[in-house]
Amino acid sequence: MKCYYTYIITNRKSGTIYTGMTNDLAVRIYQHKQKLVPGFSKKYNLNKLVWFEEHRTPQDAIDREKQIKGWKRYKKIALIEEMNPQWMDLYKGLF
Repeated sequence: MKCYYTYIITNRKSGTIYTGMTNDLAVRIYQHKQKLVPGFSKKYNLNKLVWFEEHRTPQDAIDREKQIKGWKRYKKIALIEEMNPQWMDLYKGLF
């Protein structure tokens, strides 16, 4: 069964936050790390995966991404810290 993901990346603890969605989390984060994704994440060097969530459908992932993007910063930080209090890079754990 294909999975879809909503994720949050940053450049450092309590740094700039970006929320996105993908159907291949490992590849997408690799793209961010290698600066292959033009735009906001490349400009601010956002390459550290600090939060992600799995979904069954692309629409669920998109809806969650939109929900999180509509939140205030403090709520996004609380979401990250609930899963990852140290803001560790979760990328290596994907393999």
